[in-house]
Amino acid sequence: MVATDGIGVLLRAIREDAGRTRDEQAKLVQQAQNGRWFDWENIKRWELEKRLPVPDWHETIARAYGLSATQVQRAVAASRQHRRSRRREKEDVDRRKFFGVAAIAASATALPGIAQAREGIDGALTGDGAGDLAYLESAFERHRGGYHGRAPDDVLCEMQADLDLLGQVLNQPHPAGARADLARTAAGIAGLVAIVQHDRGDKKDAFRWFATAQKAARESGDRKMTAWVLARHAMVPLNYGAPEVAVRIAAQARRAAGRTPTAAGALAAAVTARSLAAIGDHQGARMAVTDVRELVERLDGQETADTWFGYPGQKHFVHLSQAYTLLGDTEAAYAAQDDALDLTDSPSVMTRALIAMDTATCLRLGGDPSSSAEMAAGIFDRLPAPYRDGLIRSRAAALHQTLGGRPRDLLGQALA
Repeated sequence: MVATDGIGVLLRAIREDAGRTRDEQAKLVQQAQNGRWFDWENIKRWELEKRLPVPDWHETIARAYGLSATQVQRAVAASRQHRRSRRREKEDVDRRKFFGVAAIAASATALPGIAQAREGIDGALTGDGAGDLAYLESAFERHRGGYHGRAPDDVLCEMQADLDLLGQVLNQPHPAGARADLARTAAGIAGLVAIVQHDRGDKKDAFRWFATAQKAARESGDRKMTAWVLARHAMVPLNYGAPEVAVRIAAQARRAAGRTPTAAGALAAAVTARSLAAIGDHQGARMAVTDVRELVERLDGQETADTWFGYPGQKHFVHLSQAYTLLGDTEAAYAAQDDALDLTDSPSVMTRALIAMDTATCLRLGGDPSSSAEMAAGIFDRLPAPYRDGLIRSRAAALHQTLGGRPRDLLGQALA
């Protein structure tokens, strides 16, 4: 059911009042974008609200339909609000909004003190220390919530004192039970640092911190923590050009997660789907997509929390967007992108940019490399300088490699 005041009803009413078929309307859209090829199926998707027009289409739609850009934006907003209302009626769990920011410097170097802190923690994990966990556990809870508008470097700086304290406490003797709890906390905090380093583009240090986190998780004996660390670890090779390595690490994560529905298990299945799709195993990827969908239906409580340890709806659809894009299933990818954006009300720079890069890739897959390059270049040009490296640059560079001729040159100029 579409929104009565949404974009679908608006576009269909204008087209039918003018007595035009969808194919005829598509030709007008093509004219509005200076003759570039346009797939008429997009008219159907927009009218049925199977896919909502992304911002890059608003001006073109306005010209082709005799509207103002503001009218288009308002109608799209109404459609998104309608989707949210329908979702809230069906869902039992309240989804908090994700506040994320993006990564800096693909060639970034580790901040002063960060590498030394990891070495201190890593070296202490084989000992039998002890300590008061109260503060460190609270620090773990405080840091696990995500960026919340902070830059990655700022997050690492805020964690520095806690990392130093963690290394000291790990070197103190304590009973076996407390040691296991401390190792679990160490695994979580080390994993958080690894995530930030991944986002910054410091791949080498991200691998090191994940190795430390895995060591701590195994020492703790917590399979759920081990599965989470492995699933997050798999995203480093996945996002930076080594999907076969990601497949192996994600498989370890799924074994550690077992059959109990957890956020870690869902993330591991999602990363498996993306990794298998990236290496061309489409059958395996689709089986993993089915697995993650079934797991998501069984998650509740803290497993769906909007933190780095949860698997909320928005994160689910972002992963599905990438999986379907890699599978070449553009219709399913577009739908996942719309769902992800519906759950991304906050100005999440990284999330929105990654979704838009998937959309640009889908345009190329649909036979429109010029629009793909223009959209990707526009995304990159509009990003604030600190957000143009790391994960977003990696995704844009991957698209650049698939383009040729003028589209390749256009995106290349943006990445230069």
